[in-house]
Amino acid sequence: MLLYYIIFLIAVATYYSSVGYGSRTDNQRYALVAMFAFLAFFVGLADMLGGYDRYIYAELFDDTADMVNDGIFDFRQSAVANLYPKEYGYQIYNVIVGAITDNRYIFILITTCVIYTLLFHSIKDYCNNYPFAVILFLGLWFFFTFTYLRQVIGATIAWLSIRYIIDRNWKRFLLVWFIAWSFHNSALILLPMYFVPVRKFEKKKVIYVMIAAFLLGLTGGPTAIFSAYGEVDSERAEVAGNETGFRIAYLVEAVFFLYIILRRYNEIPLRRTNIVMMNMALVFCLILLFFIKNENGGRLSWYYMIGVISTISYLCTHTANNRKFANIIVVVCFFLFNRILTSWGMMLYPYKTFLTNGFRRGDDIEAQYEYDHNYDRDKLYRRPFKFGEERR
Repeated sequence: MLLYYIIFLIAVATYYSSVGYGSRTDNQRYALVAMFAFLAFFVGLADMLGGYDRYIYAELFDDTADMVNDGIFDFRQSAVANLYPKEYGYQIYNVIVGAITDNRYIFILITTCVIYTLLFHSIKDYCNNYPFAVILFLGLWFFFTFTYLRQVIGATIAWLSIRYIIDRNWKRFLLVWFIAWSFHNSALILLPMYFVPVRKFEKKKVIYVMIAAFLLGLTGGPTAIFSAYGEVDSERAEVAGNETGFRIAYLVEAVFFLYIILRRYNEIPLRRTNIVMMNMALVFCLILLFFIKNENGGRLSWYYMIGVISTISYLCTHTANNRKFANIIVVVCFFLFNRILTSWGMMLYPYKTFLTNGFRRGDDIEAQYEYDHNYDRDKLYRRPFKFGEERR
């Protein structure tokens, strides 16, 4: 557990050491590259941490790699196609990586590096203070990159389409959005964002819409929407459930970010990028309120999370007078970070990489979902790269 706290403290120290040196400096850019490179390998090298989802994706990938070994490159015949019949992009992605490696650990490492590369470009393009944006990322999304690989890569691809919302290029927006949708169909929720006017709405109207979303969420009706477009990977995913209890965490998070944004609403520049990011942050809060009674519906808000990271990082760092808000956000992010870390428990610590064989004692997820115990004895018994000698 201590290792995770050290990571958070390094991000905080990097931010405070850069205060007073402006935004988007070369040093900040280098720090962002270093931090995301480290996180990519930290998460990517983890030995099946994060829960049962890794086992689902790994088992499907192993099947695809075997199919490629047999000379079958038709992704429609793979097990992943049977489970995700509409996510053609993810099917093709498995075949492509299956042509490179047989090994599930290398698949996860490659996928994680892709995710963090996409994350880097979005933070670089849309955020004005990189170290502070990293703190927000750690509090809001970091731990989910361990486990929900398919939806996370779908969201990070979708974020690349935002520049075409800003530029009003609908053809390129639809192209990038479609690729994201082909990885995870929940990307559908980003499509309406293209049609949202690039302007500031009256604060009263924003508040009324948020109240309406909250009241609708209380009815429980949005659960049906999540059932249609949310992630239900397999029967094993039912362990996570789709509970419909009131989600106080969603309410607190939405109200808190709405307060910060609306309190400093007039400070947000009228530049198109800032307006689009701000409106995405508002939609993020709206989705949390709309799915206030759904255990997992809040994951649909991930497609708008970059708006929160961008807008909050701007409001808290663009002037010296706003630093008190920055201090509050750092504390809140630590609370969010610590909440997931402590609640997930064994799914995250003790930390172990796949660079050593064996498995962690007491890992109930491994005991229940490990489908190939040959990996316990030799993590690389399946070829890490296809040009190597097979070690079956």
